[in-house]
Amino acid sequence: MGSGENKVVLHGMWASPYVKRVELALKIKGIPFEYVEENLRNKSPQLLKYNPVQKKVPVLVHNGKPVCESLVILEYLDEVWSTGPQLLPKEPYQRANFRFWAAYIQQLLESIFKLFNADKEAHEKPLQEVHEKLRNLEDGVKEFYFPEGSPNHISAENLGILDVMLVSVLGPFRAKEEAFSVKILDPGKNPLIFSWIQALIELPLVKEVVPPHDKMVGVLQFLKQSGFKF
Repeated sequence: MGSGENKVVLHGMWASPYVKRVELALKIKGIPFEYVEENLRNKSPQLLKYNPVQKKVPVLVHNGKPVCESLVILEYLDEVWSTGPQLLPKEPYQRANFRFWAAYIQQLLESIFKLFNADKEAHEKPLQEVHEKLRNLEDGVKEFYFPEGSPNHISAENLGILDVMLVSVLGPFRAKEEAFSVKILDPGKNPLIFSWIQALIELPLVKEVVPPHDKMVGVLQFLKQSGFKF
């Protein structure tokens, strides 16, 4: 917990990819915070107070002031904690490029959600969409993010917004594959993305954030059987 002058509280839900990206960003930047687990079927008065419009997590409360929407929160963290590790580069063109691909990884998540929402026999079209986005992502980040052609340089000290976004979407990719009975990430078709996420999930800092496999499979299967739709 930070000092009284810099108190940070994160309201979240353990399985939410949106919450996980904020949690990982806080850890990367070394920001002490209190975590409040929300029951989304019985939302707390604090959550409803801090996010009365959407009533969703994550909500970051900084010195009593709420900030909502995960991508907005990530940029807020960089702007307020401007010393130390930065999630986004300072140079305007690079910053714009990183923002574009961060938004594209968010679109990848939305395509994966279509797999969840579809019946098993209707997986083909959304799965093609997921694979197309993975190909575009691999081609798009190859030159500017991995000029050496591989993610060998990845360490806890140099993680940025694209790493945070990828962990939140593909960190538990094996759990999603098992729960949805599909192959999302193929190392033969997406070798760079596969090696990138493998390098990330081996980092102790990232292991603290990625949900346990069996627990994630269980909640996804439960939600699917319950008729929940993203």
